Amino acid sequence: MNEFLMQKIRTLSVVRNKPALFLATAVLALLAGSAMAQIQSQHEEESDQVKAWQEQPVELPAAPDASALLHFDITPNTSQRFHIDPKALTVGTDGVVRYTLVAHSSAGAASISYEGIRCQTLEKKLYAFGRADGSWSRARRDEWQPIFKNAANRQHVTLAQDYFCRDGQVAGKSSEIINRIRSHRPLPVSGN
Repeated sequence: MNEFLMQKIRTLSVVRNKPALFLATAVLALLAGSAMAQIQSQHEEESDQVKAWQEQPVELPAAPDASALLHFDITPNTSQRFHIDPKALTVGTDGVVRYTLVAHSSAGAASISYEGIRCQTLEKKLYAFGRADGSWSRARRDEWQPIFKNAANRQHVTLAQDYFCRDGQVAGKSSEIINRIRSHRPLPVSGN
């Protein structure tokens, strides 16, 4: 249809029929406006979908039981060993995998944190730090941050890529994720 209109405009411009040329120009302007409105509408729908996500309220779990922790390997190996508390690992209705992470340094120091990974955006969030008495101290900076694959501490990349996420979605129920970590069976490498 656009080629037809262009041919008519060329014909009209040759005969210098100004009212017809004006009409053809107005029709083209309407078509262009309609296309722009459609593009804008599609952009607004996509924007609404991104805005529609809302994080569910977070409840801090019980302190981890050291005898029940599940070890997971990270590559390359670091001077720290990382563990997940299987009792605290949950998959939220908001698509966030929340878990208690316990890191042990080679010197014997331990740090405990309650965190979340959002597979859709490949982001992490720190909710709280564990104290020696089993209580939690809420993180002051609890914002979503991107997970970088080249980070020095690769525990978040390993959890997201090998155990939690597949193609921007959570890879199964919490029980399936726990079984993968327990049996040291990472997800197969995605074809994408």
